Amino acid sequence: MGNPTHNPVALVTGATTGIGYELSKLLAADGYSLILVARNSNLLQQRQKELEADYGISVQPIALDLARPDAVKVLTDRLKDRLSDIEILINNAGFGKLGAFWETDPETVVDMIQVNVTALVALTRAILPYMLQQGKGSILNVASTAAFSPGPYMAVYYASKAFVVSFSEALADELRGTGVTVTTLCPGPTRTEFQIRAGQDPQKPFPILPMMSAGAVARVAYRSLKRGQRMVIPGLMNRLSVLSSRLMPRRLSSLIIKWIQSRR
Repeated sequence: MGNPTHNPVALVTGATTGIGYELSKLLAADGYSLILVARNSNLLQQRQKELEADYGISVQPIALDLARPDAVKVLTDRLKDRLSDIEILINNAGFGKLGAFWETDPETVVDMIQVNVTALVALTRAILPYMLQQGKGSILNVASTAAFSPGPYMAVYYASKAFVVSFSEALADELRGTGVTVTTLCPGPTRTEFQIRAGQDPQKPFPILPMMSAGAVARVAYRSLKRGQRMVIPGLMNRLSVLSSRLMPRRLSSLIIKWIQSRR
């Protein structure tokens, strides 16, 4: 096992599956000690054992639901002696829910904003000052191609990812010249557990756009993070989709998304 006092440290939320887990493996392969945050305690402990055995690094698992209003305070209190050691922060945790807004459970709506927006902002605010003191650091905020269009039947999710893009781009410019970078990851349809939690049929192919693997998305994201790239949209078709969303009238874009989501 690696010595956490000598290895650089990375914190990853939503770290047990999908893009978060794939990014954790890439970080471990580069010798980072990991702080992994996720809801599922059993799976978190399993990932800890796998990563420590495969890569010889130290993993600190923290089982925590970021939908809790006090989640970031609980997390930072647990990590008060390690906050200044974190060189990479990956805000990956997030979820969506398919359905008409007025039919979606009110608690789910609030939890979605808490995880996708509030926890991301609060955790960034908690760790960023330490990065600035060190004069170096990298932040990866996971948004989505959904950020570039209104999203009927997933209205809150799409809006939350639009917030992440706007916030991250603005913060990247604030931090220019400080040694700290902010990269926004905007994946398109990706094979993860997102579809199951969102209430979508994972067996249904996404109309128009191909599904990428979580590993492929993570590799593109990690290269971009290390370069300090401002934004990355993995996959040619996803980049073309975002470009078309930006060029077409938002009303038309919204109607297209409504048609796609109605078939999920």
